Amino acid sequence: MAERRLMAVHAHPDDESSKGAGTMAKYAKHGRVRVVTCTGGERGDILNPRLFNDADLAANLPAARREEMARAAEALGIEHVWLGFIDSGLPEGDPLPALDPGCFAMAPLDVVVGALVRQIREFKPQVLLTYNENGGYPHPDHIRTHVASIMAVAAAHDPQAYPEAGEPWQVSKVYYDVMFNRPRIEAFDSALRAAGQDSPFEGWLARDTVALQPSARVDVADFFPQRDAALLAHASQIDPDGFFFAMPRELEAKIWPWEEYVLALTTVGHAAGVETDLFERVPGVELVE
Repeated sequence: MAERRLMAVHAHPDDESSKGAGTMAKYAKHGRVRVVTCTGGERGDILNPRLFNDADLAANLPAARREEMARAAEALGIEHVWLGFIDSGLPEGDPLPALDPGCFAMAPLDVVVGALVRQIREFKPQVLLTYNENGGYPHPDHIRTHVASIMAVAAAHDPQAYPEAGEPWQVSKVYYDVMFNRPRIEAFDSALRAAGQDSPFEGWLARDTVALQPSARVDVADFFPQRDAALLAHASQIDPDGFFFAMPRELEAKIWPWEEYVLALTTVGHAAGVETDLFERVPGVELVE
């Protein structure tokens, strides 16, 4: 049996813990998982209300986020690489302010793609996870991550592209994460209300969002503890009392034990129904039970 190798490309530290962390923890038990984080999250804010007044954290947030990422990777049992670009920040205002010329979203695309090609050729993943064309949400770093990931998958297989980045490698499947798909949030909201508990999802459901049809559903209920530990490792970003922890895990395991994905690219064809393993049909790789 060939070794399973899963790569996930993310924009910022903490994205890996909020998008597919259970999947990564599961596959790390059955092979190798590498997360590539494109930026250091340097322009992020402190989002955990418990730490709003922590002056030391505010003064040293970039270094703190690197330490948080290391703890999250340990909790998930994964490998981790920094791609080395600078967080673009989330522009706000009307009109939107210009992005810093030195940020990730403004970096030359061939440089970004080349850096990802090197990671793909070195790690040789059969499966790669990234964001859809909207970035999951329209943060410039997420959108750039999508564009660069798709271009890098194609370039990694081309012997004429980036020859200095290693021997060509063909990724078999690319999936887009759909962790925040509307049906999942609706199920959480309904379950909490039926149990007589308050739901924090009303505002989210008020948005005009489209339900996506998943290509794959990976059962990760056994890996909720690792996922939660990874989230909590990002203490500057994750509120322990926030919506990530609103759903009692025993209830979540009953009504929605999955993490979902849309198959974006494949060299090994499509399943007749919804896949339960991201490595289905990849030659030489057995299913994970």
